[in-house]
Amino acid sequence: MRRMRTTSRQKKQQSPEDDRPGIWVGYGKLLRLHRDRAGLTQQELAQALGYSVELVAKIEQGRRPAQAKFTVAAETTLNAHGTLSVLQDDVDLAKLPAFFQDFALIETEAVSRYDFEPLLIPGLLQTEEYARALFTAHCPPLSDEIIEQHVEARLGRQKLLTRTPLVESCFIIGEAALTTMVGSEEVMRGQLQYLLEQGSMRNVEIQVMPSVGGFHPGHNGSMVILETLEHRRVGYIESQDVGLVITSPTKVSTFGLRYGKLRTQALNAEESARLIERVAGEA
Repeated sequence: MRRMRTTSRQKKQQSPEDDRPGIWVGYGKLLRLHRDRAGLTQQELAQALGYSVELVAKIEQGRRPAQAKFTVAAETTLNAHGTLSVLQDDVDLAKLPAFFQDFALIETEAVSRYDFEPLLIPGLLQTEEYARALFTAHCPPLSDEIIEQHVEARLGRQKLLTRTPLVESCFIIGEAALTTMVGSEEVMRGQLQYLLEQGSMRNVEIQVMPSVGGFHPGHNGSMVILETLEHRRVGYIESQDVGLVITSPTKVSTFGLRYGKLRTQALNAEESARLIERVAGEA
């Protein structure tokens, strides 16, 4: 059998130094194809869409993700017949840290979600300012561009709490998460007020685990348990930028037992709201 030659172009695409997400590269090539068919230069397309030519060039090169507003405008201007829009969810998914993407994909199919976070406000409940402060403090430091991509992706995930059908969601948050300063006092006040707003949603329950409650199963670390549309239960744990999806029924069942114990030891929703209000008043 004749061995196929690997071209220099193929080698470049397969280079481990090329950290561009494949879906961004594919979207960029499709955007350029539509632009060429429309007989437009990058400058002309940028003017038509109301964006800079530098941004259009980076999107075509797969170095920047297209935001939903950009895609909607490009669809109309280039008469793309939905070929760009159909890629938007995958483009957005690739904004997330690589270690989290597998779970984020499963998360989109959740009918229920149970979250325990002892030290920080869970991502689905974070304000934009709180999320940006967290990513800005990342070690090693992230570029401004990556920070904004991660913030956009985190805020985009929050649609899970308001979509139809509603996802039954419970969050148990350690009291330390309410008092740990992230960003500034203003950021924390806004974050605590946002918790109260989110907790008033009929599909969202927020409980606080008191710091003085003694030992509890949550001291083993944070965890998430969700149930998919197929009624399959999946667990997720994360530490130091490493995430692990748990599919073993036995292990997920253990998570469920621990979470049930945590709910009995945490403050109920009303008590938790009063505590959050008090801490917000002191922030």
